[in-house]
Amino acid sequence: MKVADIPRSTYYYWVKQMDRPDKYRQVKEVIQQIYDEHRGRYGYRRITLELRNRGIIINHKTVLRLMNELGLKSLVRMKKYRSYRGKVGKTAPNILGRDFTATKPNEKWVTDITEFKIHGQRLYLSPILDLFNGEIIAFNLGKRPTFSLVSKMLNKAFNRLKDEDTPILHSDQGWHYQMKKYRHMLKENNITQSMSRKGNCLDNAVIENFFGLLKSELLYLKDFDSVDHFISEVEEFIYYYNHKRIKAKLKGLSPVQFRTQSLIAA
Repeated sequence: MKVADIPRSTYYYWVKQMDRPDKYRQVKEVIQQIYDEHRGRYGYRRITLELRNRGIIINHKTVLRLMNELGLKSLVRMKKYRSYRGKVGKTAPNILGRDFTATKPNEKWVTDITEFKIHGQRLYLSPILDLFNGEIIAFNLGKRPTFSLVSKMLNKAFNRLKDEDTPILHSDQGWHYQMKKYRHMLKENNITQSMSRKGNCLDNAVIENFFGLLKSELLYLKDFDSVDHFISEVEEFIYYYNHKRIKAKLKGLSPVQFRTQSLIAA
């Protein structure tokens, strides 16, 4: 027998569910309180940590579900910018081949674009990372993902090159990197273009790891009054990352310290 075109058993199941008290009612109230206290800047991971600080041990997936039920979402977000639009120009072979080791500066570079959403506005970061020491050798921030976001970054990177430098520059297959102007800029500066295979984010894992680091060590740890404030914090973080943040694989040195010592040793 059916009620309103649904099985009777299903109908009575949902009637019973609707009569049950919400066992997460108090937790939801605390989640809302934390969210409001931090003006919407906390996502579900940070709210999970804050709940634990308050003695409420709950799985992060449950927190995400409850936030979705409450219609809460972090106002500060960063995600991979999906610039792939199909074949709009020429793609290049994957010359890098996931070989993320380099024997000297300016031998292998990687690049990508990531997107932030803060205070209702979008912001894009386009950096180049040197695989020799993990240093961000050039970057550009912009409010629109235009080609100039990438070209201005390239011009900054070219200033780092010596006459004998002929680096590989690896990217994904985003439309910026397929453009004739981009390929021409690389060719003029003796740079070999390399591209990830479509849908293979691991082909560019090192720059993705940097974006994750930026997210965990800056985005989740600070509050930002405005987009301009966030931009200045990103610039400061990249300086800190290059000059002061030590890495075990760099013998306890920062990227700049490691590069400087390697040049002295050479």
